[in-house]
Amino acid sequence: MSARPFDAEAVRSLAPQASFSLEGRVALVTGAAGGIGRWLSAGLAAAGASVLATDVQEPGLVELCDTLRDAGATAAYVVADLDDVSAPDRLVATAVEQFGAIHVLVNNAAVNKRMPILEMDVETWDWITRLDLRVPYFLSQRAAREMIAQGTGGSIVSISSLNAGYALEQISVYGPAKAGLSQLSRVMALEWAEHGIRANAIAPGFMDTPLAAPIWNDPEVSRWILNRVPVERPGRPDELVGACLLLASDAGSFLTGQTLYVDGGASAGGRWFHADR
Repeated sequence: MSARPFDAEAVRSLAPQASFSLEGRVALVTGAAGGIGRWLSAGLAAAGASVLATDVQEPGLVELCDTLRDAGATAAYVVADLDDVSAPDRLVATAVEQFGAIHVLVNNAAVNKRMPILEMDVETWDWITRLDLRVPYFLSQRAAREMIAQGTGGSIVSISSLNAGYALEQISVYGPAKAGLSQLSRVMALEWAEHGIRANAIAPGFMDTPLAAPIWNDPEVSRWILNRVPVERPGRPDELVGACLLLASDAGSFLTGQTLYVDGGASAGGRWFHADR
């Protein structure tokens, strides 16, 4: 393969509005009505993608799509229970029916329940691993089959977690499931590279989302987190958009099989405790 010519056209193509553009592409986002999912959907739409949003409850999807359309974006939604084994076929088929193709899949939907290992039961273990690992596995499989048939390649972005590499007590199932999702991204990257499909993961740190509200409302836990995170604040869901656009667009064309930690420096190492925080 010859080197890319360095000329005026090449320089113009490096502009963010060009390299990060998703114009003409179709993105499917799971868990789209949640605290992180709606911002990822918005970021993809703002970059020009047609977004198919899915979640288990309709009201949040209606609000999301109305907001995106008010902003001039193209969006549709489908209510789906990812626990249904037919969901992958249905979701990908809907994306193709609504917008003609699928180019980007964001595996964002996830569940968790904090329990000590000694109290964990099989039903809860199965529920977490099923939705956090099995569902994105088979949805990615179905999306990749469509991308291969289209012959246009694509990008799969899975939302992993800081817990994939940093253990916390009472998170003995969610953490391993997210670690599995990061590893799955590596294997997908290897198997599907020849088809022009890239697969990566984003590992958010301690985020300010509705689901995390009990953590931040506990003064002792929040104090521990603020001492652990170098930037000394929770992350905002909109701060994940840049990483998602990098991985979904041509700006990240040589990025595959990676997990990007977006965690305010929490995974960089430890600091001495600041007693006044």
